[in-house]
Amino acid sequence: MSALETFEKLLTQGKDNALLRYSLGNEHLKLGNADAAVAHLRAALAFDAGYSAAWKLLGKALVEAGDQAGALAAYRQGIATAEARGDIQAAREMTVFAKRVEKQLNDAG
Repeated sequence: MSALETFEKLLTQGKDNALLRYSLGNEHLKLGNADAAVAHLRAALAFDAGYSAAWKLLGKALVEAGDQAGALAAYRQGIATAEARGDIQAAREMTVFAKRVEKQLNDAG
C-alpha cells in the first residue's frame, strides 16, 4: 500500500486532522496532482491556520497549479504566521519563494 493509499484510508476512517491533510497534500504534490494537493492543504489550514509548513507547501502547490497570485497570497500569509510563531526559518524560506513568484508576476505583466 502506498503512502497516499494509507493516508486516504485514515481519512475514510474519520481520522481527519491537520497533519493527515498536510501529508495527503504532500503526497498528491509528489505525484503531480497539484489541485488535489491544494484542496488537502487548505483543509489542513482550516484545522490549524498556524501550521507554517502547510502554508509553505500550499504556496508551492499553487505555483504548480498555475495560480501565481494565489501562491503569493499563501506565502505572504505563511510568512506572517511563521513570524508570529517564531518560526524564523520557515518565514525566510517563504520570503525567498514569494520573491520568486513576485518576479514571475512582474515579468508576465
